[in-house]
Amino acid sequence: MKNLPRGLWILLIANAVIALGFGLIAPALPIFAKTFDVSSAAAGFVVSAFALMRLLFAPAGGRLVTILGERKIYLTGLLIVALSTAACAFAQSYWQLLVFRAAGGIGSTMFTVSAMALLIRLSPQEVRGRASGYFSAGFLVGNLTGPLIGAALVDFGLRLPFVVYAIALLIATVVVATFMPPPPEAVPAPGGDSDDSGLLAAPSFLSSLKLREYRAILTSNFAQGWASMGVRVALVPIFVQDGLGYGTAWAGIILACYAAGNMIAILVSGRLSDRYGRRPVMIPGLVVAAAGTLALGYSPGIWVALGLTAVAGLGSGLFAPTHQAALGDMLAGRRRGGSALAAYGMASDLGAVSGPIVTGVIADTVGFGPAFLVTGGVVVLALVMWLVVPREITTSSATRSADPIRR
Repeated sequence: MKNLPRGLWILLIANAVIALGFGLIAPALPIFAKTFDVSSAAAGFVVSAFALMRLLFAPAGGRLVTILGERKIYLTGLLIVALSTAACAFAQSYWQLLVFRAAGGIGSTMFTVSAMALLIRLSPQEVRGRASGYFSAGFLVGNLTGPLIGAALVDFGLRLPFVVYAIALLIATVVVATFMPPPPEAVPAPGGDSDDSGLLAAPSFLSSLKLREYRAILTSNFAQGWASMGVRVALVPIFVQDGLGYGTAWAGIILACYAAGNMIAILVSGRLSDRYGRRPVMIPGLVVAAAGTLALGYSPGIWVALGLTAVAGLGSGLFAPTHQAALGDMLAGRRRGGSALAAYGMASDLGAVSGPIVTGVIADTVGFGPAFLVTGGVVVLALVMWLVVPREITTSSATRSADPIRR
């Protein structure tokens, strides 16, 4: 199989460092906010403000990538997060901390949107699935190990994790600026759908939304944000304690089971999708994820819950990198990802924000079982969207059109 380009390896390593640092400050942030004598809700809002700014700034981030290019926006986003994180370390009030952390959400959107655009541009089609798998694996490893390191650093002061993360981001910025080559330009447009340079124009969100494949990608990314990034973190630990009657340690174990299943699947899903196409991997992944999620709230005991969580992790590990590669196939050959790429990131953020709120209300009113049924239903909806995607579009990446937007 073709080796990954050097620039792509630089991007993958930087992604792992970013994810590691994000996890590193996770244990410290809410505790640090509480030192300013605010309520738990106010401390939680510091966390939510970051995600909220990511969601609100995503359209502008996509537009900036279109105008200025992926590499410039990626480096600018890294610098913004580095400086805002360093500022958090020296915050003297709750409101300062809130403003600095919210500013970090703007930078996070910039480098997230541009990183996805770079991943598409730097990945040859025949290894795009494998590259997407490595990208997801780096994020997962960083988020697993970051909190462990962050918990150890907290013993030396709540401000230290922010300083360490800021320094790591500055180093990553220098490495990317020095060693990542400029991304290759897209191929000249075969028809009138081009800009002044003769390159394929950026697809708009509305034009992309006409494609069933793009609608399926948005839905599955929304499901990923809802189930994996939102409900898994917010509701599963509460279910373990309040629903099953086990302590915090078991909540950590059940999340580790999910991560283990996720990692196993991620290591093979990219290669499978490169070989057999995106759709043949997406559909089984969504089926497995839905099966593990729908029944979780009715688990009779902790061991069944552990098994179902691992199953859900396997399913997520199959479909999450694969729909990312499918988006790359759709946008490959275009000048910039534009609003279509920004909407992809927004779909996940929207799921991560709304999922915990909706399922939390359901769990409080009618129980954990219905809450996980709704979450599984979101995954099933994504499955239905992929089932109606024509087979010839995603069965074999080798047979795809050079310009899918114009199909």
